[in-house]
Amino acid sequence: MSDATTVTPAGRALNNTLVMTGRSIRLSSRNVDAVFTSLMLPVMLMLIFVYLFGGAIDTGTGGPYVSYVVPGVLLLCAGFGSSGTAVSVNEDMKGGIIDRLRSLDVGGTAILAGHVASSTVRNVVSTVLVLGVALLIGFRPSPTLPAAFAAAGLLLAFIVAISWLAAAVGLLTKSPEAAGAFSFFMMFLTYPSSTFAPIAAMPTWLHGFAYNQPVTPVIESLRGLLLNRPVGSDPWVALAWCAGILLVAVGLSGRLFRKRTA
Repeated sequence: MSDATTVTPAGRALNNTLVMTGRSIRLSSRNVDAVFTSLMLPVMLMLIFVYLFGGAIDTGTGGPYVSYVVPGVLLLCAGFGSSGTAVSVNEDMKGGIIDRLRSLDVGGTAILAGHVASSTVRNVVSTVLVLGVALLIGFRPSPTLPAAFAAAGLLLAFIVAISWLAAAVGLLTKSPEAAGAFSFFMMFLTYPSSTFAPIAAMPTWLHGFAYNQPVTPVIESLRGLLLNRPVGSDPWVALAWCAGILLVAVGLSGRLFRKRTA
């Protein structure tokens, strides 16, 4: 009688995903310039807005400007980190490694999930760094314990959703440079939102887009949860956006991967 343990398809897929995650993390650690930029650029933007522009914007934010701007900077971290995911996925598709992985019975889902998991790890590290610097310059969150967990869960949901979207961008674009432009798209979304200034201070014609785009409800939810303020329906709207982005991105990624490897 054989003592060999039969590995189920689900177990094999999970093991492949863990292996691909480790591979993606190792590749990221070798690209020191990109890691340093994705970690430090959100911190630099936060310092610039707090110390250079904060005095002019402070009016109408309902408290110290650093407390207002930090939740939005946390989303900037996700944008910068996910652009690295788009680049790494694109490089994999162009480098021939996919054929070698598929010959080892590693499926596309495991390959892409590994990139997404690696992106999530990078973004968590970046978030911790931003929060640490924010505390040093005066950010004083006051959440209840359930609110703190809710804020962490919502931010994690956004990071995962946007990382899968970045994976789809990496499959859709034809060059790493084009894939890297995803970060500029994410940066654009944070400006016509409540990231750096109240939407009420913006031109009236911009209000509709600023209120009804995915970044704003996530930022308002994080701001309310971290500062112990009323959040209304914003967390549910934010979760709906995250779920919608995730479903579309996962489906699109699977379809694009099959098309490019057919």
